Amino acid sequence: MVAQLLDEDPELALEHARAARQRAGRIAVVRETAGVAAYHAGEWAEALSELRTARRMSGGSGLLAVMADCERGLGRPERAIELGRSDEARLLKGDEATELRIVVAGARMDLGQYDQAVVTLQTPELDPARTGSASARLFYAYAEALLAAGRREEALTWFMNAASADTEGETDAEDRASDLAEGGSGRSDWTATVSEDEDDSDEPDWTAQVEDGIEDDEDADAEDDEDDFVAGQDGDTAEDGDGKK
Repeated sequence: MVAQLLDEDPELALEHARAARQRAGRIAVVRETAGVAAYHAGEWAEALSELRTARRMSGGSGLLAVMADCERGLGRPERAIELGRSDEARLLKGDEATELRIVVAGARMDLGQYDQAVVTLQTPELDPARTGSASARLFYAYAEALLAAGRREEALTWFMNAASADTEGETDAEDRASDLAEGGSGRSDWTATVSEDEDDSDEPDWTAQVEDGIEDDEDADAEDDEDDFVAGQDGDTAEDGDGKK
């Protein structure tokens, strides 16, 4: 349910995630799902708290880009840049590393460091022959950084590259390129959120995992209650034995 609602109704998705957290707060995937839902709903502080908790419970460096973007949302771009320099960030590969670079470049732009933002995005993945969501997002971010740095012609080229790579129509790169070509500012109100999983076929079934987590958590609670009951019975027996002596 949460995964299905993220794009359609992020506030309702967050309500469902919060309800699941109340029932199974000791399950890492439940906390992670709550964090992602809060992120999509624009609840940056809650998202950051939940994702930190999930990582403490399960380890790893997943969703580091989402956490960095939350720091930006909270008006702390310096912390987003620090996350990009962390040891965990160095372990990221592929699309996860690209997403973090995009966020760090955005943080640089928040600080007015446009040239540094451009350099941050200059990686081997910046290949105009590539297509797909991850490439389109990278090209788009690079074009924005170039535009902010006053490099209009290069920005136009990379908006066009982003439009070609964007086979799913995820961005407004084509409109941005057209505006720039016609002498416009090339500015846009379109805002990208961090992509948690670039390959939809590999996207985790959060709903199923949350439901399994709730069942496991409830089973654990039931076992704890049973253990407490047995311990209480043993204690009563021991007291009875003492009383007979």
